[in-house]
This record gives sequence, structure tokens and C-alpha cells, in this order.
Amino acid sequence: MSTVTDHPAASIPATVRRIVSRPASRGQATDRQADIRRTTDRQEPNRQGTDRQEPNRQGTVEADGLAIASFLLGLPGLLLFNIVLGPIAITLATLALVRGTSRRGRALLGLALGIASLAILAVTLVTSHGVLIDIGS
Repeated sequence: MSTVTDHPAASIPATVRRIVSRPASRGQATDRQADIRRTTDRQEPNRQGTDRQEPNRQGTVEADGLAIASFLLGLPGLLLFNIVLGPIAITLATLALVRGTSRRGRALLGLALGIASLAILAVTLVTSHGVLIDIGS
């Protein structure tokens, strides 16, 4: 005769043993099946339309890269080559925002830096009367 501690089910907690060992009534089984069907229907309403509902992962990765590039080009654009880097940063940030980047803050920061670099260029041109580099002085 085996003791209670020798039995393999003795290590399972009593509440789990009670739930597992109790057979489900016929009504409970159909309720569970109906719940499973409802959750499955919510997850997959239309197999043919699921391709259109999933986000385009390749486009999101590309848009994230555009957001980072706009930030990285807008930052040095404040001091160097702002006539070139400013518009490029603005363009890349706009493309990233239009394509739905997950790095929205980075794209907005790149846009702000691009605009700021063009504003610094305009202020520099106005204060120096249109002369940026004076080699003869």
C-alpha cells in the first residue's frame, strides 16, 4: 500500500487537483467552446483582409531610419553647411512623419533642427549684409 507522500499527485496543490480532477458538465463545455469561438472570431474576422490590416514593418523601419537621419543631419546643420543640411533634414523628417515612423519625437526634433539651421543662416546673412566669407580681409 502506498502512502500519500509516495503518490505522484501529492506534490500538486489541492486546488489544482480539484480543478483538474473535476469533470466539466455538458453545459460548461459548450460555454467554453463558445468563448473560444468568440475570441477566435475577434482575432481573425477575415482571413483575406488580414494582409491589409497588418502594418508594413519594412516601411516602419525605413521611416525610423529617415527620422534618425534627419536628426543626425540637422544637428551639425546648425553650425556647418546649413544651406545644404537644413533642407535635407526638413525633407527627411517630413518623409518620416508622413510614412508613420515610430520615432515621432526624433523626426520632430530633426524637423526643428532643420528649420533652426535655416533660421540661423537667414540671421547670419542679414547681419553680415550678405557676405558669409570674406577672404580678402
